[in-house]
Amino acid sequence: MEIGSARDAAGRPGLGADHEAASSNMVRIVNLALQGGGAHGAFTWGVLDRLLEEENLAFEGLSATSAGAMNAAVFAYGLTVGGREGARKALTDYWKRIGQMATLGPLQPSLIDKITGNYQLTWSPVFSAMNLLTRVLSPYQFNPANLNPLREIIEQSIDFEVLKRPDCPVKLFLSATNVRTGKVKVFAGEEISAAAVLASACIPTVFQAVEIDGEAYWDGGYMGNPALFPLIYNCKAPDIVIVHINPLIRKEVPRTADEISNRIDEISFNSSLMREMRAVSFVTRLVTQHRIVGEELPHVLIHSIADDAFMESLSSTSKSNADWCFLTYLRDQGRKCAGDWLAKNFVKIGLESSVNIDTVYL
Repeated sequence: MEIGSARDAAGRPGLGADHEAASSNMVRIVNLALQGGGAHGAFTWGVLDRLLEEENLAFEGLSATSAGAMNAAVFAYGLTVGGREGARKALTDYWKRIGQMATLGPLQPSLIDKITGNYQLTWSPVFSAMNLLTRVLSPYQFNPANLNPLREIIEQSIDFEVLKRPDCPVKLFLSATNVRTGKVKVFAGEEISAAAVLASACIPTVFQAVEIDGEAYWDGGYMGNPALFPLIYNCKAPDIVIVHINPLIRKEVPRTADEISNRIDEISFNSSLMREMRAVSFVTRLVTQHRIVGEELPHVLIHSIADDAFMESLSSTSKSNADWCFLTYLRDQGRKCAGDWLAKNFVKIGLESSVNIDTVYL
């Protein structure tokens, strides 16, 4: 693969001479940490699609939550049965099913939004009523049959027996929140199932808690969005690439009720990550200052693929917008963001963090 030219053999932009020199004979291994965020998970789809094109980039583990858990499980399944192209196809097929499901619902962007590229969710009376309904009634009341359209899509997209095979090329860790204890539950190995994925993405105001082995679970974002410790404890590769879809920073103070509610969710869903980053920063400082002996503590290298400015421009309700045009728009933004990150930071993998933890997270 010719990376340093203006375009490679597949017609993609080249990554520059430095990247070519450093990676021509060397495969670099990373772990991926994927955040949740509803339909905005299509941005992560784009990131993964672009990373899979990078032949000198390999993957050891994935830790993921909610929409990130769905991306991760589909990614791992596709990679197992069909390699890189299999993973890309599996992700595309999954998101196509999400888009097809959306065509049956009222949440469609208007024609002018599609033409102008202003991909916000058109506010409809049905959505307004549903939003109000979830505030006054629990899912046990308005959805007593516990219907979840995502279950069929997940089961169509993934053969979970494949993920339990010893030849699965990546380690998979999916986080959910134990409703009774308030602790994070990480599903891995034989525990990976459709129920585990749905538990990781169970929004408590919309879906009934997912019961697994007598325990009830809600969305993993409350306690790990995503959890980093499974990658630190169980993977050899020191590099963790976090794919953000929840903005860490917003320049404007929210004013409307929806803006305030959305920002509360963003802060809540980023809080567990911020706490883990404080621990990573502390350990990193001990390692770099040679204050520990031997290999007692791992030296973790942190990378971040994010576009806060882009995510900040999207309305809070767009997380429920699964229109195919919107999903592919997010995918393309994710691909671009990942390509930019590779061009700037590929050479740092295995050597140093490409993000200043203290500045960004603490």
